[in-house]
Amino acid sequence: MIESMMSDTGLPEIFLFLLGLTVFIYAALDGYDLGIGMLLPLDNLQQRHEYIDSIGPFWDANETWLVMAVGILLIAFPQAHSMVFQELYIPTAILLLGLIMRGVAFDFRAKAVTGHRKLWDRVFKFGSTIATLTQGYMLGRYVLGFEDGLIPELFAALSAICVAAAYGYIGCAWLVMKTEGETQKRAALTGRRMGWLAAAGIVAISLVNPFASSVIADRWFSFPEIILALPMPIMVGVLILAVDQYFKNVPTINDVGSWFPFVGVSTIFMLSFIGLAYSFFPYVIPGVMTAAESASADASLRFILVGVIIVLPIILLYTVYLHKVFWGKSTELKYY
Repeated sequence: MIESMMSDTGLPEIFLFLLGLTVFIYAALDGYDLGIGMLLPLDNLQQRHEYIDSIGPFWDANETWLVMAVGILLIAFPQAHSMVFQELYIPTAILLLGLIMRGVAFDFRAKAVTGHRKLWDRVFKFGSTIATLTQGYMLGRYVLGFEDGLIPELFAALSAICVAAAYGYIGCAWLVMKTEGETQKRAALTGRRMGWLAAAGIVAISLVNPFASSVIADRWFSFPEIILALPMPIMVGVLILAVDQYFKNVPTINDVGSWFPFVGVSTIFMLSFIGLAYSFFPYVIPGVMTAAESASADASLRFILVGVIIVLPIILLYTVYLHKVFWGKSTELKYY
């Protein structure tokens, strides 16, 4: 059945893979700085500085992946792009408002007089929270194919909470890697709470999705598919337990393995995205429109693919280089 819904050339499926890849990278990278912004401690000025310092060199560059994902959706899948933004017009506007508030607040807090800095920190926290919850809501609406009604809206609200927990989780993992002392301890404690909340969300959504679609139920629970799919939730469970155990032991001697929580949570993100892809392939909008049905003409896709092959590795190499240059514990941001 899947083969019958795929294109002859395979180009739409290639672009569907690229779309999923860019969304995953965005969720992992911008996820940690959105999570840090959302958890910004308003009760401790020094820790607020350390939270902001840890994402200073990265946060703006991380949003490049969102632009890349939207660009692929627009150019490769114009029909799906039209439907997505028709259905999510208001949430998209709210998301952009939150991202604008973050950008403005980040720069203004550095230049504001001391008495006004807390105001801009509040704006940064509020903008991060709005952007995070909106992304989660949009994901929930998308997963159910933009169905209307009370149940889909409740599912979207659940998705918003789960994404907020997941972003907080990876944000705390980043802070454990980039900070020291009391800030690191606070991040680890918060990370344990966010981790279990995210785990509960993963379980809840995993239980709801098969009831929403018989196709998803068949892929996960029929034989022999269940044998192939079962390792993914097992690996997610093991990683959640391992990261929680590390958080429990923070601080470690000589900060050994401080990278592990971030790598572990990033792997959880990756496995979750693979699970979503496995559930919905080859649909670009679940249950509504396949990649082949929504794709641009093959000639257009071939032309676009050349550009993507050039641009995507450049952005990826820049992202890797940026994180390599600023590897290690964060230092105070200076604006001069």
